[in-house]
Amino acid sequence: MADVYSFGIMLMETFTKMKPKDNTFVGEFTMRRWVFESFPNAITQIVDVDLMNGVQNNVRAEEICFRSIMGLALECTANLPKERLAMIDVLSRLKKIKTEFC
Repeated sequence: MADVYSFGIMLMETFTKMKPKDNTFVGEFTMRRWVFESFPNAITQIVDVDLMNGVQNNVRAEEICFRSIMGLALECTANLPKERLAMIDVLSRLKKIKTEFC
């Protein structure tokens, strides 16, 4: 299950352009907590602006896509290992997200 946790962190890093060891994250305030506290309503506030294309027609779809990905990342990094997804389920969910938004 450690690989699933690391994959979830990597998803957060990729879509936020932040690192877990960034100076923003001190003590109990971790990257996972930052994403969790932004989920689901403020997800666009933490996503890397370079990933947002700004085209009005796509803004809502982008937000839903990012929310899906960050939700998946949070499930991968659940506190208890038994609550984390299996990698096969992660792959299935990623394929579904890709199909919906690409």
